[in-house]
Amino acid sequence: MPQRPYEDVRIEGHLIDSLMVPQIMDDVMDLEGEFEILSFDVGRTKTDISRAVFRIYGRDRAHLEELLTAVQEHGAVAVAPEDAVVAAAPADGVFPDDFYSTTNLETFVRIAGEWARVAQPEMDCGVRVTSHREAVAGVDGEAAAGSAAAVRAETAAVRAETAAVRAETVPLNDVRRGERFVVGHHGIRVVPLQRPRESQPFEFMASAVSSEKPKAQIVHEVARLLRRVRDEGRLTIAVVGPAVVHTGSAAQLARLIRAGYIGALFGGNAVATHDIESNLYGTSLGIDMESGMPVPGGHEHHLRAINTIRRCGSIAAAIDQGLLSSGLMHTLVTTGTPFVLAGSIRDDGPLPEVITDVMEAQRVMRSYAQRAGACLMLSTMLHSIATGNLLPAAVHTVCVDINPAVVTKLADRGSFQTIGVVTDVGLFVGQLADELEDGPA
Repeated sequence: MPQRPYEDVRIEGHLIDSLMVPQIMDDVMDLEGEFEILSFDVGRTKTDISRAVFRIYGRDRAHLEELLTAVQEHGAVAVAPEDAVVAAAPADGVFPDDFYSTTNLETFVRIAGEWARVAQPEMDCGVRVTSHREAVAGVDGEAAAGSAAAVRAETAAVRAETAAVRAETVPLNDVRRGERFVVGHHGIRVVPLQRPRESQPFEFMASAVSSEKPKAQIVHEVARLLRRVRDEGRLTIAVVGPAVVHTGSAAQLARLIRAGYIGALFGGNAVATHDIESNLYGTSLGIDMESGMPVPGGHEHHLRAINTIRRCGSIAAAIDQGLLSSGLMHTLVTTGTPFVLAGSIRDDGPLPEVITDVMEAQRVMRSYAQRAGACLMLSTMLHSIATGNLLPAAVHTVCVDINPAVVTKLADRGSFQTIGVVTDVGLFVGQLADELEDGPA
């Protein structure tokens, strides 16, 4: 009977507290593979890391590759690692075949025997490898995509380079023909989020979605997080839906912006429009902000608000002309806090500041997402999912929504680090602003 193909992989970290070992076992068994634990050294103190070596068996080489790809996301790396394999993109906007699809975890690729950190961790991208040389002599991009010999030539050329190598994530739309990307799973090391024994559940971001959590304690923890991020000079991004305006909490969010706790805001045409509507007409979606009752003709107010701003030329111009004197957008402009309004097919108008090219909006959002230390997602499912796709897993992320399904959708789409708070967003933002204004206990 021929010997089954296998590969030895090692994993290290807080293996027991982070459940990394059982996760590897489950993945191998779910894919109908087999494993053997060759060694397992358990840390003796709370701060010591543990180390384990697994032997992974597959039915054949293709099955083994599938198993190795699955356990790689838990931090498993070959005991005798090979260099990463690279191939050239055959055309603009097209990855080479068998490209490595990234996670949002910290990742390293092995080039010429050295591990290079992949810059800008982001899920659903490719890993581009570049150096000071713009191209590899004698290797054509189209040939590299279709020829195993050309792929080997590309890889050998990268290994031979003496210039510093840079590895970075690149979204599909930004790929250019001839650029070199990592293919397969060899020479890749992923660093999973781990939970040291002394960490708090909030700090590890492992809290489950529930409507029964103690809200006061969560608000306290979020306030502590925002203070730390601000003191470290990093951004907290607020991803905001129109419900923030409808519930009357836009003024509370503006307090956070003025105090420097929010460094950038993401939203759409709706949140800006209804905020401006509320300050020009006292309504949001035609509902009086004081009485909560519909106003005759109020259904027109959002469109009239958009028209007013478009006539001025921009939100900033409306402020300069004295037409817009308060509100969330007024606070953003007057404090110089950057904001990104990404358009959608549903938009009326839209406002002049709305970026209607969604790929361009994504690029602008990405530039802030990679600098974020925390993210508050406030009652907007689609913008929250879009932002979650751009954020590294290490970014502390809190999603507040009255609907538990919104937070579940975030986790289902890869933003597993998100803490879900099921509550009214107006109450949450108001309590958070009070907590931060009062200062730490």
